[in-house]
Amino acid sequence: MKKTVSTPISRRLVLGAAVTAAGLALSGCGGGGSAPAAGGGNVELNFVYWGDATRAKMTDAAIKIFEEKNPGITVKSEYQDSGPYADKLATRFAGGNPPDVLNMANRSLLEYAQRGTLADLRSLQELDLADIPDTIQSRGEVDGKLYGLATGVTTIGMVVNKTITDQAGVIIPDDKTWSWEDYARFATEVTQKTGGKVYGAGYDVATETGPILFARQRGEDFYTKDNKLGVSEETIREWFQYSVDLRAAGGYPPAGFFEQIGGSAAQSYLAKGTVASQIIPINNYKAYNEAAGGNVVLLRMPGETTEKRRGYSADPSMLWSIAAKSKHPKEAAKLLNFLINDADGAAETLTQRGVPINPKVADAIKPKLGKDDIAFVDMVAAIQEDDLAPAYVYPKGASVVADTLKQLATEVEFGRVTPADAARTFLEKSNAAINK
Repeated sequence: MKKTVSTPISRRLVLGAAVTAAGLALSGCGGGGSAPAAGGGNVELNFVYWGDATRAKMTDAAIKIFEEKNPGITVKSEYQDSGPYADKLATRFAGGNPPDVLNMANRSLLEYAQRGTLADLRSLQELDLADIPDTIQSRGEVDGKLYGLATGVTTIGMVVNKTITDQAGVIIPDDKTWSWEDYARFATEVTQKTGGKVYGAGYDVATETGPILFARQRGEDFYTKDNKLGVSEETIREWFQYSVDLRAAGGYPPAGFFEQIGGSAAQSYLAKGTVASQIIPINNYKAYNEAAGGNVVLLRMPGETTEKRRGYSADPSMLWSIAAKSKHPKEAAKLLNFLINDADGAAETLTQRGVPINPKVADAIKPKLGKDDIAFVDMVAAIQEDDLAPAYVYPKGASVVADTLKQLATEVEFGRVTPADAARTFLEKSNAAINK
């Protein structure tokens, strides 16, 4: 395998362009609303996105630069945690009052696009796509039109608090060769050697990015090219059963352990020191490392070399879109163009949403990146050296699939439903919702 340390970021982006966030939704973010950025003008754009206070601070700094470069345009920005965000966005569109520029979830893109609620980005002259790789653009295409652009290049990974494992005398397995069985043994050993004060694993069972990767490793496409559900009942059963078995062995916390504490790195159980490992969107590695004391290691997901094929692929969790009914489409396109092509703005947000999708912008921010950001960028590039499985736009009804998974994960957690029954119900409800 090539050494990625010396690889220019522009080449890393080309290598990593097919890998976009499956796990953003894994960790969630704190909700709220940011104040409008300073400035004045004749046009006010409403800009809404998924994120927490840290992301909002960095985004507002970039917006201020946009306003300075575009006199006459003021941007009113709002941000929300992932759950409330989806609900409020749906309400806004249903009420005929959509935001101008917004984050669109991968699972919702097809549905919103086919309803005619999103603008074809290629029709907007103010948006320059010349430097955006085709792989990136393809992930936002529906019926030959472009309705979304990935907010950044990232993926999911495992983080482990090495301070905890060192104190417990537990060796972290090699993430280039470890299996799911290896991870279970590791997690259980951590719990045992800390006397139950720290649980070895604390990942989210209820978010679909996990089983999407899990299914690919087993040779299945969770969602297929023809916009159907391709995951088998057996794979979903195994996904649920794995957490049940890990909990029974002591490596995973008991039912009810996880509370609604917010999704930021600072609020995480990893930062609290009550779990030793967690699955995160790896662009958040810096935040988790800092929140947990600075001795957190970033690892690939288990099973990548022990199963039928790689689980990593091109799965943008969030994209930038423009509402078809925006009252200011030209100005909205200018804002989106700024978000993807402006190096000054990117110098404020850095890799908070992933590696910038424009390779030239990625190169421009390189001098400002710290070691944690470089570690994440290197992982994206290294993963792209593997033979990765294809990924497809999520079908209509994917939001119902995600909600069904969450509901059933809770039922399995508290023992009210068996993994086998949960898997059967999941397939029944999901297939009933797909493309309806």
